[in-house]
Amino acid sequence: MNFKNTILKQIEGGLIVSCQAREGQPFNRPDLLALMAVAASLGGAAGIRADLPENIKAIKSKIVLPMIGIYKRRIPGRKIYITPTYEDAVAVIEAGAEIIGIECTFRDNRKDELISMVSNLRKNYPNLLLADVSTFDEALFAQDIGFDMVATTLIGYTEYTANKISFDYSTLGKMTRFLKVPVIAEGHIRKPEEAVRAIKYGAFAVVVGKTITMPSEITRWFVDEIRKVSRTTSEERYKKSEY
Repeated sequence: MNFKNTILKQIEGGLIVSCQAREGQPFNRPDLLALMAVAASLGGAAGIRADLPENIKAIKSKIVLPMIGIYKRRIPGRKIYITPTYEDAVAVIEAGAEIIGIECTFRDNRKDELISMVSNLRKNYPNLLLADVSTFDEALFAQDIGFDMVATTLIGYTEYTANKISFDYSTLGKMTRFLKVPVIAEGHIRKPEEAVRAIKYGAFAVVVGKTITMPSEITRWFVDEIRKVSRTTSEERYKKSEY
């Protein structure tokens, strides 16, 4: 079995845990993110998704699971930010990631740049290429220029999909029906039943991040819901006290 098929076999039908932390969050350290990945591995994760070469290196030193590596970097005057250049992709490869996540949206009018990037990576490295997209047309383009997989990562995060605030099963279903490459479900998945539904819609694997690895976000979700009930309860108590 070749390298590509070996990696695909390992993640097929599985849960990929995104071990990332934003700037300023307490877990935003390579050693702590590596421990998160170890915990995910113990729980049965099929793979890990991580950002930045230093974090990827730290995680790969602790686990043997396949890694989707990305390099989030803002470039002045541009909207793309997930592994935006060939050099960023090479840095992720050298850090140890088997799968390279690259933004393949239609922002910044960079189709020719993406074609060249994929072509050069294909010539020089055996790593699998994963396109992070936000629409079906972007996914189709990614397949046509040579990506091995596509992921629904950016649905809801581009200006032309900003109205989609929950997981888009319709677009996932269209991708899995009409594309020949594996489709990874990612973004807005918070519950096990949502992940299961994505698999039933044809997803090759599912990526989950915040719900597993960001305690501050999970806490905020609970707090926001409790506050809604608390406000209602307080209003009811106030009305009762008037009688």
